[in-house]
Amino acid sequence: MTRLRHVTDPDHLPALRAEYVHQRPALGLGTFDPPPRILLLYGSLRERSYSRLAVEEAARLLQFFGCETRIFDPSDLPLPDQVARDDHPAVHELREHSLWSEGQVWCSPERHGQITGIMKTQIDHLPLAYQGLRPTQGRTLAVMQVSAGSQSFNSINTLRILGRWMRMFTIPNQSSIAKAYEEFDEAGRMTLSSYYDRIVDVMEELVRFTVLLRPHVEQLTDRYSERKDRAAPVATHVERAKLATED
Repeated sequence: MTRLRHVTDPDHLPALRAEYVHQRPALGLGTFDPPPRILLLYGSLRERSYSRLAVEEAARLLQFFGCETRIFDPSDLPLPDQVARDDHPAVHELREHSLWSEGQVWCSPERHGQITGIMKTQIDHLPLAYQGLRPTQGRTLAVMQVSAGSQSFNSINTLRILGRWMRMFTIPNQSSIAKAYEEFDEAGRMTLSSYYDRIVDVMEELVRFTVLLRPHVEQLTDRYSERKDRAAPVATHVERAKLATED
């Protein structure tokens, strides 16, 4: 696995006011053992990509909250169907990271009023079913966007639709950063602002929902149609015998 980006200064959070933050926001909601596993995706290949910088800030916060994070670098990801059977190392790695994750963060720029092609390409490479497994079903999801102009919600609204389609639990809170070029310093760190505060809010909420749902994901995603497809009846032969006796 070579397509992971590692954040610099992971413990340096200059815009965070420590006296107002819960370092364990999910305390009392469930176990933190093992640490929640969060995959983060961004939607721009620019050298100074603001969606990537926003994702890196999110990853630092998630690590501060006790999570394990992975940021996928999509720079050599092919288009869907460009390679026969999508048999490409970047596609395989993306799917492996998604299977590893319990929650995800998607952050896209808004371009022509919508998410970018690279953002959609990553999502399109995550099938509902893959080798008998489901890379996205039951995962929690936080959605974010960055804009060059005034604040907009077009991209995050689309990401919500995609998250629902991918059978993910998309959390209520969200982040939309307007005029993103004004919100990061020369080193690529986000400055103190209400936009940064909202990212803190979103990451706190993502941690809470991930920890809260993790013991129940199997039950919450148990579907009649899937049990039928894999010929997996609910009742055991003992239970069926008992039901027959009662009838």
